[in-house]
Amino acid sequence: MNTTTPQPKIKTGTQPMLIAARIARFLVGIVFIFSGLIKLNDPVGTQIKFEEYFEVFAQDVPVLHDFFMALVPFTLAMSVLFCAAEIILGVALLASYKPKLTTWLLFFLIVFFTFLTFYSAYFDRVTDCGCFGDAIKLKPWTSFGKDIVLTVLILFIIGHRNRIKPRNTGWLVALTTVLTLGLGIYAISFLPPLDLLPYAVGKNIPAQMKPSEPLRYKYIMEKDGKTSEFEQYPSDPGYKFREMVLINESAKPKITDYRVWNDESDFTQETFEGDKLFIIVKNTTDIDAGSLPAIRELVEGLQGSSVKPYILTSVSDDQIQAFCKEFQLTNVPYYKVDATVLKTIMRSNPGTWLMHNGVVRGKWHYNTTPDAAEVKNLVNE
Repeated sequence: MNTTTPQPKIKTGTQPMLIAARIARFLVGIVFIFSGLIKLNDPVGTQIKFEEYFEVFAQDVPVLHDFFMALVPFTLAMSVLFCAAEIILGVALLASYKPKLTTWLLFFLIVFFTFLTFYSAYFDRVTDCGCFGDAIKLKPWTSFGKDIVLTVLILFIIGHRNRIKPRNTGWLVALTTVLTLGLGIYAISFLPPLDLLPYAVGKNIPAQMKPSEPLRYKYIMEKDGKTSEFEQYPSDPGYKFREMVLINESAKPKITDYRVWNDESDFTQETFEGDKLFIIVKNTTDIDAGSLPAIRELVEGLQGSSVKPYILTSVSDDQIQAFCKEFQLTNVPYYKVDATVLKTIMRSNPGTWLMHNGVVRGKWHYNTTPDAAEVKNLVNE
């Protein structure tokens, strides 16, 4: 006699909804994992975005100025935790781990991100939200639209959460937690494993300061209440100019704000000539002083070689002169660079950056400062 308990039949009408819910789970899980991995690869970059948001909120909401500014010192920890949460929750969703809790946590997370992207788009503040780090640049309204789609998908999943069978996959979520936090700590302690910035090793800086092809524009004109588009400016004086739009956006220079100078001259072009080792000093207040002996030893080891050391900084002359005196680097010339550019070039403070005829040959966190022999070998390759 067959005593097997018959399984309840699923109504035919619910099959498409179940399939749609599974597709939604897959899409949301993959997007969250990808987004989290890209940002956790460079948590300092995400930290910079959080700082920008808090500084903007402090200006726009004066009554909460002190509250938002008090959060700034914790932005690096927030960066790691938020990015790790994206990956962990994405894995938990795909692995059906505690689906009710997971879907609600995803909902609260996407509401937070949606608020940020809406604020960026509507008020034209923090125009790059950093949703996918430096891998994929999205315009503010595109980022907001992406978050709206994700919100709808998550709400759809929440509506079908009772049909998701919980699975005993806690071990996978725990392993993911350890690995993601490890990745974040590694990227902070060294440099991003995957450098997606325009100043990465192998990049030709002067080439990236030029458009990849001639820029082409279209002209939006108006005549008799009607709008027309032209690739050449119309000769008809009856047309009234409205807007000029770049057609080949991807051809724009990757680098537009790199400039090196001092009080006497512009030094930008000279940085592309010969072998240059740049010591990046973003500020002198929270610099890792314990790393300076290794950098000083590197500078001394390069004496008499083709590699010339320079300091690039954004602090005042008095500050950098006091810094050089304290750490016995007075023989190293210093030049000014915009603070934002320095943050883009180097994710550590200090850090070292090597160029050979404008091509980046090396880039080191202060925890991995090279010796003189390694630097000489790199420029002679």
